[in-house]
Amino acid sequence: MSVVRMESLTKTYGDPKQPVRALSNVNLTIEDGEFVAVMGPSGSGKSTLLYLMGGLERPTSGRVLLRDQDLSTLNDEALSRLRRTQMGFVFQFYNLIPILTARDNVAMPLILDGIPRTDALTRADATLADVGIADRATHRPAELSGGQQQRVALARALVINPALILGDEPTGNLDSRAGDEVVQLLRRAADDWKRTVVIVTHDPRIAAYADRIIFLKDGQVVDENRLKGRGNADHIRDQLTHIAVH
Repeated sequence: MSVVRMESLTKTYGDPKQPVRALSNVNLTIEDGEFVAVMGPSGSGKSTLLYLMGGLERPTSGRVLLRDQDLSTLNDEALSRLRRTQMGFVFQFYNLIPILTARDNVAMPLILDGIPRTDALTRADATLADVGIADRATHRPAELSGGQQQRVALARALVINPALILGDEPTGNLDSRAGDEVVQLLRRAADDWKRTVVIVTHDPRIAAYADRIIFLKDGQVVDENRLKGRGNADHIRDQLTHIAVH
């Protein structure tokens, strides 16, 4: 069963007379429980694809369907609620609220959705335990390492039980050890917690954890690999280089 379908997805920016086309007629399906990595040269449209998938931007033409719900039919309020209840986001720079503890950062999406604070905090504590950072629940972001902050961000994405987790370079600001720990948790989210995960990454070693890699160039899908979580980073690196120079 598909979680996300993108149909003839196109996105342009700038002056309509001289538009910059970030994506051009992309058709993709992401299946339930898949872990998908999106790769490509700089400017290939990777982040644009992720933002359209997450309803953070609207397409110029085409459409995105989340469990058959066409995002383009939703007004801003309905789209915001859909993101808050069905999508978890993990960004490169964590996007945590500095004055809140880890527990409060994780509970925030639940509280915004009207869940009583006590219940929200209970769920936040359980999710922090799931990602191995329960002992830092009362710490603020400035008191946490980068890897710990990203675990908090992942817990915030997971706590709503989303249909889809989207990561924009989620390991890009971490050292290799912390990056491996975060991507292993994303792998676990797909395998054990049955979440669908889509990440943008430039790192072949991180992409090798995915079930499938989608390669973009000049706003179009030019190749894909099916890995089932057993990818070879050197092969992925070679393929990425080949795409970039041809």
